[in-house]
Amino acid sequence: MIKHYAKVEGHSHLLRDLETNAIINTDTFTSDHYSKLKHKRNSEKLKIENLENELKSVRSDLDEIKTLLRGFLNESRWNRTWYNW
Repeated sequence: MIKHYAKVEGHSHLLRDLETNAIINTDTFTSDHYSKLKHKRNSEKLKIENLENELKSVRSDLDEIKTLLRGFLNESRWNRTWYNW
């Protein structure tokens, strides 16, 4: 089966498949450039998500440390009060 194409007026890099009426981009440089940009955006998005998760983990650890310190301080105050009786 032989495919028949027609040039799209005003676009040297586009062809129309006359059988399916689909538009075909023959400009591989632009297509490759778009793919690289999309990959870069996805990588940056993943990096941001990882940093956000890391930040949540650090905040959780910090909250746990603060809770432990408050417990130690309260225990220390209670022990001082107990010994002073």
